[in-house]
Amino acid sequence: MGKNRQLSVAEVSYRPSLSAPIGMDVLGFAELSARVDRRGLDLSAPLRPSFHHLIHVRQGPVRHTVDFQGCTLDSGSWLWVRAGQVHQYVPRDHLAARGTLVIWQPGFLTAEPDLNGAPMLPTGRHARAAGLALRHLLDEYGDLASLPLDAHLETLRHLLTVLLLRLAHACPAPASPGSDSAAFQSFRAAVERDFADAHHVNDYAAALGYSVRTLSRATRAATGSTAKQYLDARVLLEARRLLVHTEATSAEISRRLGFGDPSDFTKFFRKRDGGTPLRFREVARGRVPGGGSAPASGPGVSSVAGGERDRPGGSLSRSRR
Repeated sequence: MGKNRQLSVAEVSYRPSLSAPIGMDVLGFAELSARVDRRGLDLSAPLRPSFHHLIHVRQGPVRHTVDFQGCTLDSGSWLWVRAGQVHQYVPRDHLAARGTLVIWQPGFLTAEPDLNGAPMLPTGRHARAAGLALRHLLDEYGDLASLPLDAHLETLRHLLTVLLLRLAHACPAPASPGSDSAAFQSFRAAVERDFADAHHVNDYAAALGYSVRTLSRATRAATGSTAKQYLDARVLLEARRLLVHTEATSAEISRRLGFGDPSDFTKFFRKRDGGTPLRFREVARGRVPGGGSAPASGPGVSSVAGGERDRPGGSLSRSRR
């Protein structure tokens, strides 16, 4: 094995400008390019930021990929990339475009509006309202001296929440009557934290104080899938990320995702994706003709794409399939 073999997706830590308030920062595309150059990063390579960022394109287009889902952000578009998602820009697109990025650490907002992660292109009154909310946020962001720091930060939290609420109502996701249930929210956070260690829904149910039936009912109401399908989709998404974006072997990925034996991982992957892990890697990288495995979303994948690892609560003990 080569010493320079990439075994994980490049993690990007939160490093705001020196003048930024605690937990949130704002920058344009030109500053984005300057920052990544200073840090020796490549925006066209897969990156996994530890922070959220909201992209607003004033002059596009900007082509982008988030967890295997490609999109084109035309002028006026918005995209929320959540902490922990793997994303990359098409080379040079951001250099010709103009826009704004709002970045913030998980936990900066006390509550986050429910956006489905798809590109948003508000029109008419909604576009004007979102633009006004962004301008208000930018004005407050630049006015550090007129308020005590605590009041300044609280104002920014509220203004960012207003902006996200505006976008959520400008481009509403399909109704999910159970998506705000306490049971599903607790289960989603626990899965994000422990999916590589706990593979059984009953472990989560016991740790969270719910029955398996309650978790499954809440998850189905929120996502259309059972709790088991949701959990498996999160494991599958991470496996796909590691297969496509790293050089880790199937056995190494198996251990990282908590499988007792590489053959168990292969069986899990084949059952849910239709092919072996290595076949998926070869197809995704264009080394063999398509067919069978493909980096597309499955049940619950779009709902588990975030990376909210800083959620409070103890982790579950490791359990095997």
